[in-house]
Amino acid sequence: MKKVIYALILTLVVVSGLVFADREIKNETSKRPIPKPLSAAEREAELKKWGATPDGVKFKKWEASPAGKKVYAGADKIWKHISAFTNMEAVITSLSLPPGSRLGFGMMARINGADYIVTFAPEKSQLEQLHSLKVNDKIIIRSHYVSYAPKYAYPIVSAEYAERDSKVIFKRVPRKGGC
Repeated sequence: MKKVIYALILTLVVVSGLVFADREIKNETSKRPIPKPLSAAEREAELKKWGATPDGVKFKKWEASPAGKKVYAGADKIWKHISAFTNMEAVITSLSLPPGSRLGFGMMARINGADYIVTFAPEKSQLEQLHSLKVNDKIIIRSHYVSYAPKYAYPIVSAEYAERDSKVIFKRVPRKGGC
């Protein structure tokens, strides 16, 4: 009988030791410092350091080239709508993205006389409505974000809302657990 009790106590001591050891490991990982946002001067220094890398030099050359200036001019054309999150009328010019693009689901559209890549992050339920679009369809889109990259000859508009004939065909679903 004493042997059974000693065996149980020994087992209890070993298990509790493992539990406390695991707890200490978890506490140590949570004590990692959370990186604070960079100040404006630090950001500027990091950007300057990146500008000296081969990728940074290549990007600066692209910005100064006629192609880069054209892309920036296109982004500037719609900047007022982007910053105010207002409606932009777009005409679909192509149902496919430029060859070699890795932007997900999207299409080419003309907004205010300039061509843009319009990307969507659709849920499966929204795909059917987006696939029903045809060339020369007029849609209304809203976005908070326009980007550009040397790989593409057009500004990239990330659509958050789209409607056709006053019917919503796409509305970005916010990510779960955050922004």
